[in-house]
Amino acid sequence: MLVARDKDRLDELALDLTNKYRVNCEVIVADLATEAGANHVAKRCADDSKPISVLVNNAGFGIKTSFEKTPIAQEEAMLNVLVRAPMLLTHAALSVMRKRGRGHLVHIGSVAAWITSGTYSAAKAWLTTFSESLSVALAGTGVTSTVVAPGFVRTEFQQRAGMKPQDVPNWMWLSARLVAQQAWQDVLAGKTVSVPSLQYKVLSTLTRGLPRPLIRRVSKDVMR
Repeated sequence: MLVARDKDRLDELALDLTNKYRVNCEVIVADLATEAGANHVAKRCADDSKPISVLVNNAGFGIKTSFEKTPIAQEEAMLNVLVRAPMLLTHAALSVMRKRGRGHLVHIGSVAAWITSGTYSAAKAWLTTFSESLSVALAGTGVTSTVVAPGFVRTEFQQRAGMKPQDVPNWMWLSARLVAQQAWQDVLAGKTVSVPSLQYKVLSTLTRGLPRPLIRRVSKDVMR
């Protein structure tokens, strides 16, 4: 089941996946920033006649301006995509997974969850704690919850958010394939937190272990 706003690109992806892997793809056009869009997808996730074995909360949303300079409607839209939608879809899919005694919940977080980079970090911090809490609550049920925390990944995210990829050192970039492969290995291994690549494993360990005043200072310098 593929969910996004662009029907043409969804149809193209569905056809490509069908031709390559001989799978059936269900396309759902929805904007997860809206209540109607999120509710529509949640209803599908809760359909136990067509159960979902793996839910990947991967919808992205980025804002390049500071909080006080961003229209509040845009901030609310980001919160809907990064917090409300994962909560809603997870709740819906979990009801089916628990009945079946198996399933995987995969939440795409970020190493930004452990620094202080505006409301994006705040949303990813919520998602990280949410996923970790589910992992504890679901222990022994056959259903797992994993939060994936990559750094900079070469996708359309930065372009759509109006950011400048050239401002980021080359060594900090990861390929989407590497992130997906490592994440899936960790999901199948039952890991609670997946941090793809050695460089981000080191960075995440540092950010989680360093004193918070130092993290705030470093985050402030990076955001300038």
